[in-house]
Amino acid sequence: MRLLIVLAALCIWPAFAQQADQETSILVDVNVVNVPVTVTDDEGRFIVDLTKDDFEVYEDGQRVDIRYFTESQDEANKPRIRVGFLVDLSNTARLYYKNYQESIGDLAFLMVPEDSLNEGFLIGYQTEVDLLVDYTRDPGTIADRMSKLKHGGGSSMVDAIFEACNNKLQSSPYLGVDEPRKVVVIVGDGHDNASKRSMEQAIFACQQQQVTVYAVSTEAFGFDVSEGKNLKDIAEATGGTVVFPMDNIHKDINGYLSKPQDAGNYQYEVGTGLYARAQLEALYTAVLSISGQVQSQYIVGYSPPTPFSDDTYRKLDIRVKLNTETKVSVFHRKGYFPPTGLPASGAND
Repeated sequence: MRLLIVLAALCIWPAFAQQADQETSILVDVNVVNVPVTVTDDEGRFIVDLTKDDFEVYEDGQRVDIRYFTESQDEANKPRIRVGFLVDLSNTARLYYKNYQESIGDLAFLMVPEDSLNEGFLIGYQTEVDLLVDYTRDPGTIADRMSKLKHGGGSSMVDAIFEACNNKLQSSPYLGVDEPRKVVVIVGDGHDNASKRSMEQAIFACQQQQVTVYAVSTEAFGFDVSEGKNLKDIAEATGGTVVFPMDNIHKDINGYLSKPQDAGNYQYEVGTGLYARAQLEALYTAVLSISGQVQSQYIVGYSPPTPFSDDTYRKLDIRVKLNTETKVSVFHRKGYFPPTGLPASGAND
């Protein structure tokens, strides 16, 4: 009798295993595009109380149904965050980086909070690109390494973005609805004189790996760095933003100055305690702005009208419809390429 029971179990096991595999493939829904979306009002304040019905999603001009939606304040049910901090270590960054060290360390604690599933890594770029801290869930490790950086050489910012996307943020395998939110935060002024890749290649890598790029510009007040446009271009293409904390430190005043300043009619004089305090406040505001952009995201998921086997670029347009006169700005990536790292079969089931 015992032998008969064993034989019967062996006969039904292949069918049971096949059924289990089928059930598993259904649960892992990879034919989904996840789009993090941040919405602000005309004063830059985050709008965090919208619902699924307030959003419309279009891919290549065709409206698609929202299959998955996570509210802005429902952090517990959002996909985890994988963030790469890219810090400019070139010669041009040497003079002003000391003003940013502590604040950027705070950013690591905000985006990779302790006891969370979020994880981050640190890359320094100068003439070469160096991985300084590999993936960790300990923000203190990243912040401590940031405080000990050494500068010198040229700048390979574009290569750093490319390598962060393709070496550290690549999907393997792509998880569909469970795909982590992928973020790159650049701390630098946007100049590049040493990269082997082009900005177009870096943007392509971001769009293929579904990475959002944010930047804290280290451009000093009064300096016009034309390559700062690089930061704006890649942030806009990927749904991120750039903050320029040094731009708002000086405040023009209309009153009479008994001791006119050569630098101009400004409220704070460089080198004073008030100026240093204004710097710290501006940097703190910048850090809160970047972390707030990520923490205030809605997650919108949908099935693409064209299967992922088609590797052409798809344009995205996400609109917010409100029954008020409130003007809103919607931040999301402008498009994407089908993800790499798809399962060998069942990817579009």
